[in-house]
Amino acid sequence: QVQLVESGGGLVQAGGSLRLSCAASGRTFSRYAMGWFRQAPGKEREFVAAISRSGVSTSYADSVKGRFTISRDNVKNMVALQMNSLKPEDTALYYCAASSAAWVSVSSGAVEYNYWGQGTQVTVSS
Repeated sequence: QVQLVESGGGLVQAGGSLRLSCAASGRTFSRYAMGWFRQAPGKEREFVAAISRSGVSTSYADSVKGRFTISRDNVKNMVALQMNSLKPEDTALYYCAASSAAWVSVSSGAVEYNYWGQGTQVTVSS
């Protein structure tokens, strides 16, 4: 089992940058595929980015491709989401998620992730 705690959210102007971090408990962090999702008010949760256990493979939603970068540090038990060129439509509650499923490398499907953090709010003003 793994516990996830996000941090780094806040208020930023359009065009600015934020770096989200997700700290994971436990000594088996490298066994989990990781992902970031977000949910805006009145909308469903949507996929943002995912990274494989080794960090070699990544996947991004089209809406963030070229602006966001996901990375992980299996020694520090952390996954990060660097967000650049932020837009007002990026405003949402951002969640870190972990998948222990052996068949998952990088996945955009929320159903594939069995552990979730509490979320960190990102607000982008125009």
